[in-house]
Amino acid sequence: MKTQNILIAHPIDTKELNIITAFFEALKIKFEVTQELPYNPDFVAKIQKSRKQATEGKTVKIELDEIWK
Repeated sequence: MKTQNILIAHPIDTKELNIITAFFEALKIKFEVTQELPYNPDFVAKIQKSRKQATEGKTVKIELDEIWK
């Protein structure tokens, strides 16, 4: 089985997306456009919650020496 190559682009707006789409179509390259996040939504929610806690100062500081005890 041959491994597929994966190309990920991040167009800023619809105009850029249309240009990329037209380019792939002109070269007859198969592609798909999706708006799904590549990450598990539960994982993303945990990260967002942690970032909010950090900005609110709800963190615990551990000294380097304490980590290895």
